[in-house]
Amino acid sequence: MVNAAPGRVAILDDDSGFVRVLAKRLEAAGWEYRVLSGSVPVDELVAMKLNALVVDLAVLGPFGWDFLERVCGMLPDLGVVVCARESTVAQRVRGLRLGADDWVSKPAHPEEVLARVEAVTRRRRPRVAPEAGPLVAGEVEIRSDQFQAFVGGRSVGLTRREFELLHTLAEAGGRVLEREDIYRRVWGYAMVHGDRSVDVFVRKVRTKLKKHSPGWSYIHTHFGVGYRFEAVPDDPGAAQGAPAGEDRASAATPASAQRV
Repeated sequence: MVNAAPGRVAILDDDSGFVRVLAKRLEAAGWEYRVLSGSVPVDELVAMKLNALVVDLAVLGPFGWDFLERVCGMLPDLGVVVCARESTVAQRVRGLRLGADDWVSKPAHPEEVLARVEAVTRRRRPRVAPEAGPLVAGEVEIRSDQFQAFVGGRSVGLTRREFELLHTLAEAGGRVLEREDIYRRVWGYAMVHGDRSVDVFVRKVRTKLKKHSPGWSYIHTHFGVGYRFEAVPDDPGAAQGAPAGEDRASAATPASAQRV
């Protein structure tokens, strides 16, 4: 039997007996848990670094549906299990269509709720094909099995988040990814307006790649949109002063550039 590795789960429910037994089951299975007494801002849920949320919408009253829609929309990687009493078919369908992963009607056995939490978490774990080889572009070899990039066999020294950003761009196969899309894929939730994390991390990755592979540019800026990955040898005849890695409208893509 294959179970999801224990993680972090929050319980938003006012049924003290149910919460107490579920908490014991979670603790015995190795899960970290937190019991919430009411609606929590999405940014606080983000800070908790949760894998799953068990919620009874009735606790939130008329704002329950809005809360569910907001959480599912902004935290697409969060497994959400609604556990509610006296629900109708229409309510269950609405909840699932708003983004809930599962719906359990009360009275429910805590062991079943735990199994459903494990199931939705297991489905949301990132899958990396073990037989997949490294992505090679220019002088860079990107290895998902080691969460690192290499040039000439030497590690570029990327942090886990830096690697995830580089790998996300490289896997796009030369397509331009919008900043919001990159943020959602790498950070796992919707980007707040004005957040410059993507730009900051792109700059860090560019600096490390340029240090180890100075003759190539890999991450290209599309102003006002996002970024594109392509290995392009630096052109010594290009206009002086143009920042490395930024697209030059007049430059043709060299035939020797390798695409991932």
